[in-house]
Amino acid sequence: SSGINAEYGEINWIIVHSLKAVQGVMASDKHCFECYGYDVIIDENMKPWLIEVNASPSLTSTTAADRIMKYTLIDDVLKIICPNGEIPDPRWNKVPPKDSMGHFDLLIDEELAAQDQHENKSRSVSGRLPRTRPQQQWK
Repeated sequence: SSGINAEYGEINWIIVHSLKAVQGVMASDKHCFECYGYDVIIDENMKPWLIEVNASPSLTSTTAADRIMKYTLIDDVLKIICPNGEIPDPRWNKVPPKDSMGHFDLLIDEELAAQDQHENKSRSVSGRLPRTRPQQQWK
């Protein structure tokens, strides 16, 4: 069980790092979203390797498990973009409530990362140590 959690944690960081690598060329518009499909292979030593990222992954299915996964993905996306089944106000610029996030996990909190970066800069100027944060537990 802890081995599986570690593998998911490594896969999550592969996703985070791949997105950070291209964040400068990604569209950033609060009125749209993109869905990426990640192909990851796990070797004999249980190390995950990123094979490719699909900018427009196919939503056709070939098996019952595939159909359930893609249905759940579409359902979760709709819950985020239309919370409570309502068309959102285009001026609304907030993070959806946690209960509407479906099966999605927050992989990185950019506000927290920016705060840590600011604290690290302050430390280098003043010699103070930044606050430490508990490491995130992966599901």
